[in-house]
Amino acid sequence: MCRRLHLFCLALVLPAPLLALEFNMPTGVTDTSQSVFNLHMTIFYICLAIAVVVFGVMMWSIYHHRKSRGHEAAQFHGNILVEVIWTTIPFLILVAIAIPSTITLGDLYDASESDIDIQVTGHQWKWHYKYIGEDVDFFSVLATPREEIENRKKKNPNYLLEVDNPVVVPVHKKVRFLFTSNDVIHAWWVPDLAIKKDAIPGFINESWTRIKEPGVYRGQCAELCGKHHAFMPIEVKAVSESEYETWLADQKAAQQAAVAAADKDWSLEELVNTGATVYEKNCAACHQADGSGMPPTFPALDGSSIVQGEKLEHMKIVTNGRVEKGMPAFGKQLTAVDIAAVITFERNSWGNKTGDMVTPAEIQDLMDKQ
Repeated sequence: MCRRLHLFCLALVLPAPLLALEFNMPTGVTDTSQSVFNLHMTIFYICLAIAVVVFGVMMWSIYHHRKSRGHEAAQFHGNILVEVIWTTIPFLILVAIAIPSTITLGDLYDASESDIDIQVTGHQWKWHYKYIGEDVDFFSVLATPREEIENRKKKNPNYLLEVDNPVVVPVHKKVRFLFTSNDVIHAWWVPDLAIKKDAIPGFINESWTRIKEPGVYRGQCAELCGKHHAFMPIEVKAVSESEYETWLADQKAAQQAAVAAADKDWSLEELVNTGATVYEKNCAACHQADGSGMPPTFPALDGSSIVQGEKLEHMKIVTNGRVEKGMPAFGKQLTAVDIAAVITFERNSWGNKTGDMVTPAEIQDLMDKQ
């Protein structure tokens, strides 16, 4: 009802071409998001009515009591009736706003009795999701191709809003999100779900959703968190319960396969090919696709003394990171296979032709010793 009234009012004041544009907040796909939208529109129309009355009386008074018509300002001091009226009316308006606001806020903060719990951890610049009690966790990284980001290819409709691993949840189930951060303050924001929560290091914030309609709902980090703040989108995929169970089983199987892959006999070519994908998702944003880097903050890898030097030193840097340089510890983010592959790729790409191969077993041995 509120949305129809809103569109009717827009139709009265806006030309037809502008009506095609969406100026308002989304209605969303949850009961909570629709309650937030209705509350927003209710308060909007209360403010609009107040503005019409106040400015209408003010304009009428200015016009009909202007000096050119011989009117003089009345002189009076105090009027109990007027003071009671202008105190009572705002009080009643605030009460009318407070009641639905309190109900909506109470619903927003009630994350109890959830069916699914997901821990969301912000990293510079990606999200980590852990399905509590399901032994499933993964990183979600920007999937927009570098060619589009660097304007070498036409941008797709979901430019900078697409990821490699979306959050998958079942419809009609209460999903609780627990937010924290591994480094700086981030904010997890999905407008269609009416969720916007800060992810703060050392703290846990929570929110929840129950999605009514299957679909893909997109958002992004809403807290300025560093150089690639714009490159950490959010993608929530709502599916039927049966599809969710199938996805969950596939995730568990994939994680078991990843563990088994560490014992596989990898060839140099296989590691380089796998490493190219890992590099594009995790390293290219800072060190560039061609390995040229962005000195002095992000050094070039092409011709680097570290990349062309001892394998062990290279392995330690990638695994443990360099806090003072803003490089994360990928040993906590990637599998042994991914780390071995990306190091092998770096040592055998661009002008680096060392011929070295780092195996997953070597990486796992290094991490076990630390």
